[in-house]
Amino acid sequence: MPKRVFVSFDYDYDKAVKDFLIGQAKNPDSPFEVHDWSIKEASPDWKVKARSRIRASDVVIVICGEHTHQAVGVAIELQIAQEEGIEYFLLNGYNVQTGKKPTTATHGDKIYKWTWPHLKTLVGGGR
Repeated sequence: MPKRVFVSFDYDYDKAVKDFLIGQAKNPDSPFEVHDWSIKEASPDWKVKARSRIRASDVVIVICGEHTHQAVGVAIELQIAQEEGIEYFLLNGYNVQTGKKPTTATHGDKIYKWTWPHLKTLVGGGR
């Protein structure tokens, strides 16, 4: 059974990268599925909705781009995953630059290079 993945990303800068990840999840050998649970509208209860969606996931993938360290929503979603004990990892969203960690990432959190073999291993729990 494929793992359910929640994708945290900077909506202003990295939406296309998130869409690419959703496309990869449709590969026949994919060990995961992504439900597009993005919260597209700011609302007073968005954190409650995010927590519910993160709880329903097996893994949280945090896409790291050039502006991720300034993305408050990504920082909060990562903090929720940490509080809920949901497995997560940071994924470099671009080949030509190193993404920035969200402010709530721990010192030990590594940003992983995005390749299909790495992604399959990371979703499967390999580090």
